[in-house]
Amino acid sequence: MEQHLSTIEITPAPVADLSVLLISLLKGVLYREADERLWAALLNLQARVRDYSAVLNLDLVLDESEGYAFLKSRPEPADDDPAPRLPRLVARRPLSFPVSLLLALLRKKLAEFDAGGGDTRLVLSRDDIVELVRVFLPDGPNEARLIDQIETTINKVVELGFLHKLKPSGGASAGLASYEVRRILKAFVDAQWLAEFDARLANYQTLLAGVANSKEGPGNE
Repeated sequence: MEQHLSTIEITPAPVADLSVLLISLLKGVLYREADERLWAALLNLQARVRDYSAVLNLDLVLDESEGYAFLKSRPEPADDDPAPRLPRLVARRPLSFPVSLLLALLRKKLAEFDAGGGDTRLVLSRDDIVELVRVFLPDGPNEARLIDQIETTINKVVELGFLHKLKPSGGASAGLASYEVRRILKAFVDAQWLAEFDARLANYQTLLAGVANSKEGPGNE
């Protein structure tokens, strides 16, 4: 019996292949909640992931507390830096003003939510998001068209990965869509970005006020 037990070998738990990790990260954001096994492998192999991604001029952004990781391009060298300029593997995405506005509003909402010390998941209904945005848009005679424009912006933010559309619960109407604000938004929209956007937003609101006043026309003399 003792001899039989001595021959038993304990096989270590399988570790995800480094290639799987790199490919997953190159395809997009890796969330702990989506694949806990792959997330555990990333924590174990993060030094090697950083080394390999550095060859591609990428940095690994890993937030263990929030449970997400992604690759981003390294900053470009200064004009007077003799280092060669490498092509970007991760392309820049120019954002329209409506998308930037919604991202800023969601980031502020997330900060207020975190300050409340409640749940870790911020979930907003479609109507909640519409109300966030509509106060900053010019009034128009076509309410339905305005709602459609906001929904187009919501869909774009979902596509970018900052909102996650939740499946409706049993018996819920298809029109009552709900969205989870992805906490990765905190990594892309920092305090400086918000401050700069606030300044642009103030200019935008001033411009809208001027347009509205011009439409009213001169008063009776």
